[in-house]
Amino acid sequence: MPDRLYLLGGIINPQGVQKLSGAIFCALLQLQEECKKPLRSIFALLRRSEDTRMRKNKEKTGSRQLKKKVLKLLNQEDIEAICQFPARQVVNPLFSFFYSGDDIIKWRAVTAMGAVVSNLAENDMESARVIMRRLLWNLNDESGGIGWGSPEAMGEIMARNKKLAGEYHTILISYIREDGNYIEHEILQRGVLWGLGRLAHARSDIMTNAAPFLIPYMKSDDPYLRGLAAWTASALNAEVTKPWLDHLAGDTEKIAIFIDNQLVERSVCECVMRDA
Repeated sequence: MPDRLYLLGGIINPQGVQKLSGAIFCALLQLQEECKKPLRSIFALLRRSEDTRMRKNKEKTGSRQLKKKVLKLLNQEDIEAICQFPARQVVNPLFSFFYSGDDIIKWRAVTAMGAVVSNLAENDMESARVIMRRLLWNLNDESGGIGWGSPEAMGEIMARNKKLAGEYHTILISYIREDGNYIEHEILQRGVLWGLGRLAHARSDIMTNAAPFLIPYMKSDDPYLRGLAAWTASALNAEVTKPWLDHLAGDTEKIAIFIDNQLVERSVCECVMRDA
């Protein structure tokens, strides 16, 4: 018998770490005779299969460990440390935390995604575009998902990176246009409006075209939609939304909104203020 045989995920050696039954060994010998191939080639094939399985297991273990490290850093609000990981590796755990039941973790993951992708764009714009397209796909009906966190991440990324903002801001605006890629899901609409607001407060010069499409949300029965639309409109200083901002100046209903890296409670009328 060879010194070491690789069979179906196990390593068999003369000392018997695992014993190869006589029946199986005879079957392999018969297979060798029938196929006219050296027995070692059969074991080599099985060994490659085992190596592939072990490599995949190692990758899964590495992914789990990275996810744990990222979660720890999100809890510590250490976005800078997250940015030290290779961008194309760390985006996967960040995507997963968009679905966290802990709102603070979700928002910190959005913030971290913005920082990671913006930094990536400085050296590898095409890879940054790939991530942006992934965010867009998550908001596509054909993706089979809901896209939680994706519009917020788009807004955060573009708020941080001028070039990506120039390329993708009109797509984000299209999600509130009935003649565009209108999103009907009301909870997801909140994410779109937050992304628009984040971008509008950072780069109002490219967002003025969004103003008229905010008005239906400023009329909404949902205080979150009213408040987020007002927060976005307050950054644009557009004539078309001023009457509605004036109308909402007396709206005292409360919403939770993520501003300046903090999840805070604000009334709708407070969102009307430019620096809310």
